[in-house]
Amino acid sequence: MKIIWGLWQLEKTPYLNFVRSFEAAARHLSFTAAAAELNYTQSAISNHVRSLEEFIGRPLFTRYPRSLALTTLGEAYLPSVRHALAEIDKATEAIITNLHEKKVVIACPISLAQNWLTRMVNEFNVLHPDITVVIHGNIWSDKDSNVADIKLVSERNEDAPDGFERLWRDKLTVVCAPNYTVKGRPIKAAEDMRDARLIHMLGRTVYWQAFADHFGLSNWNLASGAQTNSLNIALELAANGQGCAILPKSLLETYLERKLLIEPLEVNLDSPWSCYVSNMRSNRNRPAHLLHAFLLSQAIG
Repeated sequence: MKIIWGLWQLEKTPYLNFVRSFEAAARHLSFTAAAAELNYTQSAISNHVRSLEEFIGRPLFTRYPRSLALTTLGEAYLPSVRHALAEIDKATEAIITNLHEKKVVIACPISLAQNWLTRMVNEFNVLHPDITVVIHGNIWSDKDSNVADIKLVSERNEDAPDGFERLWRDKLTVVCAPNYTVKGRPIKAAEDMRDARLIHMLGRTVYWQAFADHFGLSNWNLASGAQTNSLNIALELAANGQGCAILPKSLLETYLERKLLIEPLEVNLDSPWSCYVSNMRSNRNRPAHLLHAFLLSQAIG
């Protein structure tokens, strides 16, 4: 008897997606607009509403060639449907918020994590001390970053990733140790760089070429010098007097503040790369939204 009763109860309840489709169509008075909102096809919305009408036994819409209108029954049904859906959404959000209430996972390149994001998280925690931020640093592509609420990436401007918005376009500058000299003299002009030891970032070798083009330095051997795939290693090489590095300004603040590095020249070149942050359109984690908004407010430039 319990099984029969349960089946009878199921037959008395319409599918939730039928109800959601009705509410969206009633709000827009358009199956097409409802389909765009709910990510269905127009025919699917129409079929959902028709199935709901068949379930109820009476029409909810009057269908005209190019428009819709609610029937008297549809107008009477709509407020209760909206209230019920709002309660379902509220309960669902409460569960999701409770599961993620105090925690945000953010994934980004490890150089950005160490040289910019850690400062941002410290400032964020002053405002929101109850929220724990987990930083997942990666060197190259990292599948584990798929668990992140927020992702930061550095990409060439022509390869801007879908679902991301630009935080800033990197600016490049040259740095070296305070006591670094070329032929016994401090660097005073771009021409002095011809005789400097260069530090190259693998994958970003165009940095030095951009410098040479900007200052009109032709016939310059840009292939010599130390090479590394790590921005932090490049920073340490420069700080230890191993040569000059050309790097994004956004990641130099700590080294410049501590006077481990200086900018011997006034350089402010546009980088071919920019920093992007994932948008939050499908993320219901409120703390993640707070951190995302904070990062946008602190974006450089």
